[in-house]
Amino acid sequence: MGIFDWLRGGNEPEAPSPVPAAPTDADILASLDRVAAMLADGKVSALVRSRVTRVDGLIRAILPRLAHLGLGSMDAYAVVATATDYLPEAVGGYLRLPREWADTRPIDGGRTALMVLVDQLELLSSTMTKMLDAANRADAQALIAHGRFLEAKFGPASSGGQLDTSGTSQAPQSSDASAPRSTLDLEI
Repeated sequence: MGIFDWLRGGNEPEAPSPVPAAPTDADILASLDRVAAMLADGKVSALVRSRVTRVDGLIRAILPRLAHLGLGSMDAYAVVATATDYLPEAVGGYLRLPREWADTRPIDGGRTALMVLVDQLELLSSTMTKMLDAANRADAQALIAHGRFLEAKFGPASSGGQLDTSGTSQAPQSSDASAPRSTLDLEI
């Protein structure tokens, strides 16, 4: 670009390229379905299949609670990236290798590709377990807070009483003679 282009306003900054939209729940589920389809041919061991199924199940359990992790947070990003990138890439990389070679030939410090994949899947599983706990913790904390509110509002929590199901206790005597009697003694 020359000086005359600059003077004519030809040095205007280029419009930024649009930022791709964040994956939707449908995109995440479709990615998990593609990983499951990769395993459908039966060429992977039960060792791999069980671990992929575990990670898949954890992500599916987290998905409805993803907002509890904080949209835009690193935890939410980790869940989405695991479903759409980390898990498909790990499984795909392993499946691109010939089975016999991948399962028997050491490639990394004496570990085979199968061992490397299993380690990666274990790491993803433990991370997704932590993410599920974090997502559920928000609801658990809300339950605790609500219990504290109720206790403050209505008094100390009841012990729940005791229920005598032996049938040997007498019903408490009521000052009202017309009150029905019961063989179950519920003390509150």
